[in-house]
Amino acid sequence: MSSASTQQKPRLTTSAMIASIASEGQRVRAAPFGKALVAYAESRPDVVGLTADLAKYTDLHLFAQAYPERFYQMGMAEQLLMGAAGGMAKEGLVPFATTYAVFGTRRAYDFIHQVIAEENLNVKICCALPGLTTGYGPSHQATEDLAMMRGIPGLTIVDPCDALDIEQAVPQIAEHQGPVYMRLLRGQVPLVLDEIEGYRFELGKAKMLREGSDVLIIASGIMTMRALEAAEDLARDNIGVAVMHSPTIKPLDEASLVEAVRYKHRLVVVAENHSVIGGLGEAVASALLRHRVQPAGFQLAGLPDAFLDAGALPTLHDRYGISREALAGRIKRWLA
Repeated sequence: MSSASTQQKPRLTTSAMIASIASEGQRVRAAPFGKALVAYAESRPDVVGLTADLAKYTDLHLFAQAYPERFYQMGMAEQLLMGAAGGMAKEGLVPFATTYAVFGTRRAYDFIHQVIAEENLNVKICCALPGLTTGYGPSHQATEDLAMMRGIPGLTIVDPCDALDIEQAVPQIAEHQGPVYMRLLRGQVPLVLDEIEGYRFELGKAKMLREGSDVLIIASGIMTMRALEAAEDLARDNIGVAVMHSPTIKPLDEASLVEAVRYKHRLVVVAENHSVIGGLGEAVASALLRHRVQPAGFQLAGLPDAFLDAGALPTLHDRYGISREALAGRIKRWLA
């Protein structure tokens, strides 16, 4: 383990940022995670940053530039990354550990479970390329990360929608006592929630973003953006679509979900950038069943229980039903 050498603090740059899932012409904000962490850490000397050879690809290189004495490059060793983060947390630090979601969950799962979660350590695990946000195929597509992490006792799970969500989530997960897993959007991140009047990220809370009498879409992550887009398209066909954003997957805001569904005769669709197995959809279904709330209909708009193809993201999103057009089409079929 080696800390970057102390040097004069360089100017923060975003020229090397990695392109993201933003559509052509869509408003974006560069490196919201890296910038938010740099800003928060200015008054919090206990915040440290660690990565497994992926600083540039998780926007943590901005933290490394700003605070080289607090940055640790662990190399391609995710188990060591999580073990070291746990050790630092035991010494009173607040580690932010970044890598790709497939490596942070599949490869380091036991270390998160035993070293971090069992002792309720204050580690913030922020993982890029969640779900189907890369075209590199199953080796890099973390389509089961939520299912895996939901099973860890005491672990808070966050799936932000856009740059605004990430910026506001960073200080809140830092101040939350206990381990957090946050799905991370990096590079040029879409910006959509600033158009929702009064919206603010609140850890543990779901928010109704728009109303509609025919369909309620409950979504997290990038699928909240897709749900808002699909709602606009369906409105042209006189289909009223409400959208509820649930950025905290665990603990789930069951009270808000129940209130949004109970006594309203409309189709409920859960849209998620994750396998239909073990993610937000099954969590919502379980909550509604336990609270004895029955919607007019219920559907999961997630990724199939399968190893997905490699290829261009727009093509893959269409193929697997999570693009704007595909989501709207699925909802029309379910209403027919």
